[in-house]
Amino acid sequence: MFVQLLTATGVLAVLTVVPGPDMAVVTKRAIASGWRDGLRTVGGITAGLLTWGALTVVGLAAVLAASATAYTLVKLAGAVYLGFLGVQALRQSRRSRSATPEARSPVPSGNPWRTGLVSNVFNPKIAVFYTGLLPTLAPSGLTPHLGMTVLVLIHAALTLVWLGSYVLVLAKASAFFEKPGVRRAMDRITGVVLIGFGIKVATSQP
Repeated sequence: MFVQLLTATGVLAVLTVVPGPDMAVVTKRAIASGWRDGLRTVGGITAGLLTWGALTVVGLAAVLAASATAYTLVKLAGAVYLGFLGVQALRQSRRSRSATPEARSPVPSGNPWRTGLVSNVFNPKIAVFYTGLLPTLAPSGLTPHLGMTVLVLIHAALTLVWLGSYVLVLAKASAFFEKPGVRRAMDRITGVVLIGFGIKVATSQP
């Protein structure tokens, strides 16, 4: 069982470090309003994973993964939200361009924890991942529900550590990211990336 659990943790670790919408949302928030809000965003994302995990254990996520209509509704809501965050970042870059060099870009509105939670909950790929891949990784020595619960908690912990560490790395380079030109460039990059992820989510298949 230990070997199976170690293998599952390795697979989850690889999937965790692959850049995706969560990392883009965290980058935008951490650079725009500091490491504290960045960590709060990471907390919201982790809460989103735990929400999906709870739904998976009770079987509701499987219903979503199997229903084309439900999947489409959730993915479109997620795509719209990511697009909204992307447009917000692009508008922020335009405002900062007209500001004086001493002025900082405006802090994004909205609760950072809620931003992370919503962006993750409206990603139906998590439901497909949890109902499709996670059962194949569950240790055979545990009951199905307990095995899935353990893997969800491991995935949430890996996400918290990985994205939390990423935020702290960004904080170490805060002097660089606070330069007006760099801030504008990062706003534009994250805006385009978020919109791109929104399009990817909208056109994805279960």
